[in-house]
Amino acid sequence: MRLSTKQTALLAAILGSGIVFLDGTIVNVALPAIRTSLHGGLAVQQWIVEAYLLTLSSLILIGGSLGDLFGRRRVFSIGLIWFGACSLACALAPSSGVLIAARAAQGIGGALLVPSTLALIMDTFDTGERAAAIGSWTAWTGIATVIGPLGGGALVQLASWRWIFAVNLVPVVLTLMLLARLPSDTRSPGHVDVVGAVLCAFGLAGPVFALIEQPQHGWGDPLVLIPLVVGIVLLALFVAWERRSPAPMMPLHLWSSRNFSVGNLTTFAMYAGLNVATFFLVLFIQQVGGYTPVQAGLALLPITVTMFALSRRFGQLADRFGPHLFMGIGPVVAGVGLLLLIRTGPSADYVSDILPAILVFSLGLAATVAPLTATVLSAVAPGHSGVASGVNNAVARVAGLIAIAAIGAVVASSFQARLESNLSGKPLSTRARTAVAAARQRPLVTSATGVPSGERVVVRAALVNASVYAFRIGMIIGGALTIIGGVTSLVGIENPRRKVSSADCPGGALVGVSPDAVSGLKPAPVAQVAGTLRRNPVQTE
Repeated sequence: MRLSTKQTALLAAILGSGIVFLDGTIVNVALPAIRTSLHGGLAVQQWIVEAYLLTLSSLILIGGSLGDLFGRRRVFSIGLIWFGACSLACALAPSSGVLIAARAAQGIGGALLVPSTLALIMDTFDTGERAAAIGSWTAWTGIATVIGPLGGGALVQLASWRWIFAVNLVPVVLTLMLLARLPSDTRSPGHVDVVGAVLCAFGLAGPVFALIEQPQHGWGDPLVLIPLVVGIVLLALFVAWERRSPAPMMPLHLWSSRNFSVGNLTTFAMYAGLNVATFFLVLFIQQVGGYTPVQAGLALLPITVTMFALSRRFGQLADRFGPHLFMGIGPVVAGVGLLLLIRTGPSADYVSDILPAILVFSLGLAATVAPLTATVLSAVAPGHSGVASGVNNAVARVAGLIAIAAIGAVVASSFQARLESNLSGKPLSTRARTAVAAARQRPLVTSATGVPSGERVVVRAALVNASVYAFRIGMIIGGALTIIGGVTSLVGIENPRRKVSSADCPGGALVGVSPDAVSGLKPAPVAQVAGTLRRNPVQTE
C-alpha cells in the first residue's frame, strides 16, 4: 500500500520523535548492567543520563530555527543521521568515557530532529487537519515511554545493554526512507541564537559537573570549584545576553508574568521529582533490591498508565473549577508519593511497598500537568504561546538535569558517611578496608569485590544499610521539593483570565502539548503560526 504525502510525513514525525522518547526512557533500566560492564560508579551512571539531557535541553530551543534557515526536512535528516551514528557509538563504546561523550553527542542530534517533527506536520497538513495529526503524533510518541523501560529491560536481560542503543538504527533508517519521499524543503529567513545556546550549554555543564564529582573530590578541589564558578558566571552572562539579543532563545520578558514564573517553578519541582523517581528508584530496586531489568521497567509502568487514563479528565475538571487548586494540591500529592518510598527496603515487596507510592505519585502528576501547561500558555500574550510552551518544556528537561546531579551528590555523600559510621570500630583486615574504600565510590550497592570470606557478612550488612539510608534521603529531598512546588502554586498562582483549555494539554511537558492549546490562541495568519511553532517547538524529549 502506497502512503500519501500526509501519511508519510506523520509516520516520519512519529518515528523520528519516538526515537528520542525511547532513548530517554530506555537507558535508566540498563544503568546497573552498564555499571557492571564498564566498572563505573554512581557518578558514571549519572553522567550517562546527564550528558544526553545537557545537550538536548540547552539546544532544543534553537533546533527549530535551524530548520527555518536550512529547511526542515534537511535538518530533520541531519539530526537522524547524527543520532543514529551516535547511537552506534554508544553501542560500541569500549569505556564509560566514550559512552558519556557519545551520549552528549546523541543529545545534539535529538535537539535537531525533535523540533523538525512538529514543523513537518505543520508544513504538510492543512489548518483543520493539524489538531488530529498532532494528536496522533503525541499519542504514539507517548507510547515510547511505555516501550522504553519494558523493551530496554528485556534487551538487557536477554542480550546486552548495548542493544538498547543499537536498536535505534532501525527506526532511523526507516524514517530517512520516508523523508526521501517528501517534497522539497522550504526555507524562511531568521536568526539562530548561537551565543545564547553556547552560554546556556556550558553554564549548565559547570554546576552539573561540580555536583556529580563533588562526592569524590570535595568542594575545595579545583576540579569541582572551578567548573562550579565558571558555570555560574556563564549562566549570568547567558541572562545578560538574552536581555540584549535581537532573537533570544529564551525571551526574558515572559518571566514578568506572575503565572508564567510560578508555573515554571512548579514545573521545575514536579519534573525534578519525576526524574528522581525514575532514576534512583530504578537503580535501587535493581542494585539493592535484586529486581531484574524487566521487573524494574514494569515498576514504573503505572506512571504512564495513570497519565494516559486521568490527565485529560483532570484537565476537564480544571477547566470547570480553575487550575489553581489542581496545581497546588497535585504536586503535594505527588510529593507524598515520593515520601512513601522511604518505606522501601532491601527486600521490598512491589505490591505492598512500591506500588502504592508510585500510584500516589502518578495521581499527583496526572492532576498537575494539564492545568499547569494551560496556565503557562495563558500567562503570555497569544502570539507568544509557542515560545512559552518551548520554554516550559526546556525547564522540565533542565529540572531533570539538575535534580539527578544535585540529589545524586547528596545520595553519594549520605552513603559514604553512613558506611563509615557502620564500619567504625570494626576490626577489618587491610584487604577488606581496601575493598570498602573502592565501594565508597559506588553508592547503592550491596557487595564489595575483594573482601575476605570471613568478613563479607559484616561488610555486606554495612553496604546494604548505607544504600537504604542514602536512597531514603534522596526520596525525602525529592518529595519535599515536589511539595514545595505545590505550596508555591497555592500561594502564587491565580486562576487565569484568558481561557486556555486544560483538557487540550493532557501531556504537558511530559508528552507534548496539543495544537488546540496553541494554534487556537493565535489570531495571526497560519504561516506566522507555523513559523512560531517551528522556532519554538512544543515538545521535547
